[in-house]
Amino acid sequence: NTPRYVLIVFVFLSTAVRGRVEKELSPECRAFLYMGTPPTGLEHHSVKYICQFYNKKPRYVTLYSTEDHIPIYSAYTFKRSDGEKCIDVPWMYEPQLSTSLGTDEMQPFPRGYMHMNFEDAQAVLDDYTNAIYHERGTLNPDEHQNEPDDKASTYTLTNVVPVVPDFNDRIWNKQEHVVRKRLNNYCRGTAYVVTGITTSGTMIRRENMNRIAVPAYLWSAYCCADYDHNTPFAERYKFPSFAHYGLNQEDTSQMVELSVQKLKEFLKNTKFVNPDFQIFVGDCNPQSSGKTD
Repeated sequence: NTPRYVLIVFVFLSTAVRGRVEKELSPECRAFLYMGTPPTGLEHHSVKYICQFYNKKPRYVTLYSTEDHIPIYSAYTFKRSDGEKCIDVPWMYEPQLSTSLGTDEMQPFPRGYMHMNFEDAQAVLDDYTNAIYHERGTLNPDEHQNEPDDKASTYTLTNVVPVVPDFNDRIWNKQEHVVRKRLNNYCRGTAYVVTGITTSGTMIRRENMNRIAVPAYLWSAYCCADYDHNTPFAERYKFPSFAHYGLNQEDTSQMVELSVQKLKEFLKNTKFVNPDFQIFVGDCNPQSSGKTD
């Protein structure tokens, strides 16, 4: 039987900078979103916004499922970089998802026993230890950041989903390189990126319990309203916005590149998003969104 691919859909509840659940994201968190606006047309009870703090500064925004223990998307601003990977950064967790911890910044995983309240709300390293068919894939990749602290902040499990190694290494990471070079070369202003997932219903289990949802598809879209209008035609039509998605399977043969509008239609066809589902305000059209270069 063909698996039914399901996009997790959610009501946006925001976890603020200080761990508070608020109706509105703070301005410093909205800075990572085009026109300060998150994707719309999604709803569910089990998600929270995380304003990802590292070393006393906000770094990006994640919509996280405390039920499936994976991010639904991470939204960030692209930073021009040479693509160098971060090394020797420990994997971290998010205290904002736990009522038992007082800090508002991501923290390295502690040694030894963790209180059950911690594991109830998010993934832990043990969830990935025996997941032999999957590895950790970051939605906000370190190679799309430049400063060491921005790179380091991507190494939290609240920015990670389980991906098939062959797909991650051969398909998805390659496309991250392509997008990095394109935005490095032709985006003059701020590039806003939203990278998310759909789910298949498959779960990674640990100790006879469902722990982490496995994505069916990974998808990503960027918006750069201020770009070089002399960009060669082969790349010019991929501005101000473009998108891609790929099937999280070992035998995936290619990445699908398409417009943001067509990505929206692809996600709408899952039947689990509202008709008004939107990734960027006005589909990143400066005229329709009221934004000018």
